[in-house]
Amino acid sequence: MSKPRILIKYGGNAMINPQLQQEIAAQIFKLQEAGFEVIMVHGGGPFINKALEKAAIQSQFVDGLRVTEAIAFAEIQKALIGEVNADLISMLNQNKLKAVGLSGKDAGMVQAIKYQHKSADGSIVDLGLVGEITHIDNSLITILCEAGYVPVVACVADGVDGTSYNINADTFAGKLAAAVNADQLIVLTDVDGLFLNYPDPASIIHELNESAVKEHMGTTIQGGMIPKIQSCMLALKEGVKKAIILNGTKPEQIAKYVIDNEKIGTTLTLQ
Repeated sequence: MSKPRILIKYGGNAMINPQLQQEIAAQIFKLQEAGFEVIMVHGGGPFINKALEKAAIQSQFVDGLRVTEAIAFAEIQKALIGEVNADLISMLNQNKLKAVGLSGKDAGMVQAIKYQHKSADGSIVDLGLVGEITHIDNSLITILCEAGYVPVVACVADGVDGTSYNINADTFAGKLAAAVNADQLIVLTDVDGLFLNYPDPASIIHELNESAVKEHMGTTIQGGMIPKIQSCMLALKEGVKKAIILNGTKPEQIAKYVIDNEKIGTTLTLQ
């Protein structure tokens, strides 16, 4: 009998604050103890910003997506794999977990092509070395999960011609969740979910279906929340059973949601 599988998209302040990192690790341990397999996908926005600043490269965004010139990509890859991923692995291993650091490049797990971004007016914007996933081989992740490891994946991948691409972490997480047949996708962010009138706690939207997403897109759903919601919808359409946005600065929400079935965060559904 295979265990239920959860993919956690890790980002925001929960990545920067050492105390929160420890608490997230404790939550993952709890999930494993409760019989779940856990996979983690991480971005590294703040670390990338710092690395680019240090290299005197300006950060540019289009519709919440980072423009990635070749010179910037080298710094991004160093920050994501050499710093963020490596530090995460150390921290998780110190907290009773067996974490393994990976990127989409390992064993050719994720293949990508250059992403063609369409802006709102329909024109194509060149984002540089930003990739779009074309194929995922889930065998390596499956082997690791079944052996009790926690795969921790950085969002870079190669094209068939060997060109390396930076991939939006939310999009990567949604695609990977579907490819590894995850039962749940949990996207951690810095807020309690999607609010109708942020930050009024009474206005949190606990459930959002596909037609409501279309309705709120560009108004209630804006900025960095756009790729998060889109990645959840994409994962659901590709077979993931549940997708939710939770507050990573309140790590206890993870077990409360998964194990205790508490009504928190914003759950995305197709219907």
